[in-house]
Parts: sequence; structure tokens; C-alpha cells
Amino acid sequence: MMDATIDYAAVFQGLPGMVALLTPDLVYADANEEFLRMSGRTREQVVGRFLFDVFPDNPNDPAATGMRNLETSLRRVIATGERDTMALQRYDVESAAGQWEERYWSPVNTPLLDPDGKVVLLVHRVEEVTELIRARGRSGGDRTRVLEAELYTRARELQELNERLRGAHAREREVALALQEAMLPTGRQSAGHQIAVRYRPAVGSLNVCGDWYDVVDLVGGNRIGVSVGDVVGHGLAAAGVMGQLRSALTATSRVADGPAQALDVLGRYAHVVDGAESATVVTTFVDFDNHTITYSSAGHPPPVLVHPDGRVEFLDRATDPPLDARPAPIPRPQAGLPFSPGATLALYTDGLIERRHEDIDRGLVRLADSLVRHRNTDPEALADAVLLELLPHGGATDDTALIIVRL
Repeated sequence: MMDATIDYAAVFQGLPGMVALLTPDLVYADANEEFLRMSGRTREQVVGRFLFDVFPDNPNDPAATGMRNLETSLRRVIATGERDTMALQRYDVESAAGQWEERYWSPVNTPLLDPDGKVVLLVHRVEEVTELIRARGRSGGDRTRVLEAELYTRARELQELNERLRGAHAREREVALALQEAMLPTGRQSAGHQIAVRYRPAVGSLNVCGDWYDVVDLVGGNRIGVSVGDVVGHGLAAAGVMGQLRSALTATSRVADGPAQALDVLGRYAHVVDGAESATVVTTFVDFDNHTITYSSAGHPPPVLVHPDGRVEFLDRATDPPLDARPAPIPRPQAGLPFSPGATLALYTDGLIERRHEDIDRGLVRLADSLVRHRNTDPEALADAVLLELLPHGGATDDTALIIVRL
């Protein structure tokens, strides 16, 4: 038996519980026989169709939330890549005769991930507990029915409360994004150089506005400072801290002897800014006259330099702890290297490369590979290609900043 090939399709169809497979677009890819039997649907009515076209909420019950709750759970699984077990749901199923029958289901939604951590399918397993609820009602009499009705009412009230909270978080998200858009620089500030900047907010109402970037003209020669950073925390508070640190680094870079000194001063400033603790940042000074890059990092992922011939270098020889991480600050390290005209420099935040349950080195390899393959395109096209290839389908759970500089 151990040497025999297992027919997993037959196993799937023979599972004793209700199981369906959904695409990330929430279209049925397959459903086992028990799922079809218990739901009263044929395979033709299910496979290839959008979930909520097959199972809409009861239009005769304005308070019905079963499908809305299920969609929230499935979207959460797609965004996080983690399993979600739902509370008991009441859901009315429409029969072939057009009648709506009260049912109770207990769903569990599990992601299937590809090697890059991207959700490619969702396993939607359902325990049908309608008969159990009815049996309890018959054995316990009216009191059991009253308790069940009370529990269901409380569940609806909790759902409505959660929706109000999500609405408040959504409003905070909009304000934070508007604040960030006003504070972060645009391409107009990099006139004379080929620079592309991108910011992608996270999926979810809270995970937004910790990341930032900056491009500044430096005094003396054809030089610019390019930086990215990440503030611990989310929402309006993080956006405010981000703005303070970015503005401080902009001013400091213009007068500092080099990136290490700029981060030294920024670290002292972070010490007196609430919420700036453990923020990370990397800054590079690019000298186009001498064809050199000087850099220093405060706990941030390393920039990537792609040479015209495709050779890749990670700028990781001047890495120090995050801002305000030491009780007594000491001078930060600094390193430099030459570049050839036509090379590409990329700075980014960890949302671009980090994935749950995966070593960060895999993300760095993906980034380097994408940069090399698209290195002959202009920075705008290159930035779009990198985001398309590296960010998870449906969006990341952490915000992402990216700067591409053609040297």
C-alpha cells in the first residue's frame, strides 16, 4: 500500500464532511460529493461560479449576515495566509422550489500556499450542525430555543459592532493615507535624475503608514540623498512619527558629512519623539560626479545595487541597530562602493520581501532576480514589474515603499 499511488481526487470526493476549493477570486474550483449533497446543488451549479452567486444571503431577511461574515473570513485568509475558524453561522439555503430553509453551519477556511507564500486556493470546510441545533431544541423544549435565539441575537450584535469598528478604522486609514501622500515626496523633487518611487498601503484598515521614503538634493556637486524607513506601529500615530523623522533626515542630510553622521543626528532626535523607538532607516548618498555610493543603515534591509552586466551587490557592510536602540549613542558605521553609469540602485521596506513562515533570504533572492531580469527597462517600468512579481496576490499585510534610481 505504501508503494501505491494515492488517488487524491478520489480521497477528496470521498471525504465525509463538506469541503470545497475556492480560488482567490472566490470562484468554486471544486466541491466534494458531500458538499453538493448537503447544499442541495449540482456540480454544474457550483464549479466555476462565484461563491455568492451560488449562495446569496436570504433577500427576505435584511438582517441576514451569514454570507457577509463568510466573505470577511475568506478575505482575511487571502490577506494573511493563515487559517480562520468561524463561529457558528446561521444561513438560509434556497431550495430548488425557491423556498428558504434555516440552516446552521460551522465553517473553517484554510489557505493553500505556493512556494513563495502566495495563496493559490482556499479550502472551505463546513460542518452542517442544523440537526444538532434542532435536536437540542426538541429535547430541551422552549427554554433551549429561547437560549439559542438569544445567542444568535448576541452574535448579530457583535457582528454589527465589529462592522462599526471597521468603519472607524477605515476612516482613520483614509486620513492617514492622505497625510502620508501630502508628506512623501514625488518625482518632481528628483528632476534631472531617473528615479521611480512607489508606495503600496497594506491590506487591512490598521496596517498603514509606517513606511516612508525621501529623495533630497545634497549640497556640493551632483549629489542626492536617497532614504527609506519604517516606523513601528500603524495608523495616524505612525504617520505622524514618520513625517517627523523624514523631515528631520531631509534637513540633516543637507548639512551632514555623510550618511552615518546624518543617522547619528536622527537617532538623537528619535530619542525625544514618542513612537520613534526602534524605527529603522537606511540612507545613501549618491555622487554622480565621482560615481560612488556611500551608505549607512539603522537596522533596515540592505539596498540593492545591480550593475549594468547583471552583477548584484547588497549594501550590507554598514548596518547598525535601529534608531534609539542604544542607551548611549555611538557613531554609526559607513561604507561606500563605486558604480558604473547605467547601474540600478533599489531601496525598499520589508513589506516587499518578508513573508510569514519564510526566511528573509528568500525574499532578497526574489528581489535581486526581479531587478536583474528587468534591469534594462526604465525605472518606472522596473518599479511596476518588481511590485507585480513580489507583492502577494490581493495585497500585502504590511505597507511597502520602493525607490528605483538609475545611476
